[in-house]
Amino acid sequence: MAPAPFSQLFPRRDFDTNAPTESFASEWANPSNYAFTILLLLGGDVISRALAQLAGGPVTPVAFSFGWVSYATTAICSAVGENKLMPGADCPCEVINGKNGYVRSNNSFVIGRIVRDYEAWMGASVHKITQSLIDASWKYQKDIAENDCAGSGAEVPRPRQAGLVVSFWEPSQTIEAGKPGHDILHWSGVITTAFQLGIAAIPCGIWGDWSVLLITGGASVLCYSMGALSQWGVEKWACRRLNKRSKKNFILTRGNGAQHAIAIISGGRGLDLEDLATGFDNLDAPSITLFAQLATIFLGLLWIVLLITSSAITDSAWFLIAVGGVGILQNMFVAGWKRHPQALGVPIEYLDVVGDVKVMNTLLAVERKYEKLGQSMIGSFFPGDLRDNEKKLWEDVAAEWAEKKRSEGVNKA
Repeated sequence: MAPAPFSQLFPRRDFDTNAPTESFASEWANPSNYAFTILLLLGGDVISRALAQLAGGPVTPVAFSFGWVSYATTAICSAVGENKLMPGADCPCEVINGKNGYVRSNNSFVIGRIVRDYEAWMGASVHKITQSLIDASWKYQKDIAENDCAGSGAEVPRPRQAGLVVSFWEPSQTIEAGKPGHDILHWSGVITTAFQLGIAAIPCGIWGDWSVLLITGGASVLCYSMGALSQWGVEKWACRRLNKRSKKNFILTRGNGAQHAIAIISGGRGLDLEDLATGFDNLDAPSITLFAQLATIFLGLLWIVLLITSSAITDSAWFLIAVGGVGILQNMFVAGWKRHPQALGVPIEYLDVVGDVKVMNTLLAVERKYEKLGQSMIGSFFPGDLRDNEKKLWEDVAAEWAEKKRSEGVNKA
């Protein structure tokens, strides 16, 4: 007789090669209650970014999906331990003060997404000049290759970027800053939630099984309740608003070696992007409210209750998995899709663009358009000392501005 531990590890059973097949078929025909329970614990980071994209208003349509339970428990730690709900910036960039050249590393999710998505919304004019610089650089490289070895120019690959392009934008005069926009991402959540409720209603209509509809409806209420917290808007646009006395200009860029820089000519309107770049969690005393903390804890507990309740569903598990699957697709779409600054609460309008294959020439062109703006970018794009001839060029531009101011003073007199 085999020892007891051995018999426990290898219990006696019949040799049956069909047993695994039957088990797999049974599980796929009607998934066990553990399947959906486990899925609910996956993908919390996607939920966090989706909420950050859409939050800020009374309705934040991030659909119910896998990962909400995981996110809800993580949100409790963030709200209580870190005093925040918004995630940090997910695109490294910097904000330059256009008057004094002070460079601030960005910690704002909003600014990070504006810079990350820039090529999707920069417009035809910026795209055209960018491509012209790349083509000019490509032609120059091919000519050099041809001079070195005849026929080698055809083998030179087209560069991905060339020089520097600086576009100029101003805050919108008609659309209020610090308010979320209602684009396709916003409405996708509303449509997805309605579609999910339709799926959940199928077993109720056919067999009278209202369990899936109950879970889906309750989960959707919890999703929208989490997004409705006003704390999201406080953190998303944690900065001062500009006025006529604070006409700051800003440059958003990925830094030295970047193809693009975004110059915001505020005119005393819009958000103080230098403030915003600090990030809510880097403030000396982040002002998360007690209500937001308690609400996050309460909603987290309700998600755990929903998780336990959903484990009782056995006969209609596929419908619940379908509901969660549709939701996670919407969440991933929202979390990663590119958006216009207006949708992120920073409405801006196009003014002009300059660019050159020589970065120094671009900065000089910027300086000729807006005093001190190009000069403030020198430290980021030319961290070393300037050559004597380059210093002379900047002195000439400064002299042009001085002459312009003298002329304006004479005309006013």
